[in-house]
Amino acid sequence: MAITTRNVNWIVGSQSVIIQSMSGHSHWATTKRDKFAADAKRSKIFSSVSRKITVAAKEGGGDPSANPTLRLAIEKAKEANMPKDRIQRAIDKGTGRGSLGQTFEEVVYEGYGPMGAAFYVRAITDNKNRTVAEIRNIFSRAGGSMGGAGSTAYIFGDPENPSFLVDVEDRSMAEKLDALYDELDEHDDIQAVYSNYKAIS
Repeated sequence: MAITTRNVNWIVGSQSVIIQSMSGHSHWATTKRDKFAADAKRSKIFSSVSRKITVAAKEGGGDPSANPTLRLAIEKAKEANMPKDRIQRAIDKGTGRGSLGQTFEEVVYEGYGPMGAAFYVRAITDNKNRTVAEIRNIFSRAGGSMGGAGSTAYIFGDPENPSFLVDVEDRSMAEKLDALYDELDEHDDIQAVYSNYKAIS
């Protein structure tokens, strides 16, 4: 806590008394905010590198000595200080089978965010019940909802070019949709997130 002092001049009888008062300003709020920002940045980096590892392992196998693309992705992960167990999990997702015998499956989740913006999400998981519950919770917290199979797929025949866009002029709504997109994108199991909203400034 940083302490600042302030002199207050009081007249007591015929004497002038200087009283030193202290006011404190805690750096906790700033420190906490900075930590959250750093954690969020690290999470984004980990998510990005994990996806590259998974794709590399899926396309060229899980042996980095025989897969230069995977080897490079692992080196990037180590540079980012990604934990070894998370690196291995990303490799396991790509090969489809974990080191402990678990099987990874590709799944698709569909849903809607605020203002009816559609979302189409691709993931790889070894526990569909856990992942779907977590994704449903993310949508719910953002004021959206999960949809059934095919509820948004028709919009994303070409995921990069949805069949129509939802224009969002309200800044607060655009920020909510951005937050939903980011939270989905940062989930360990998610490989790709597509949406059809467009922020209009």
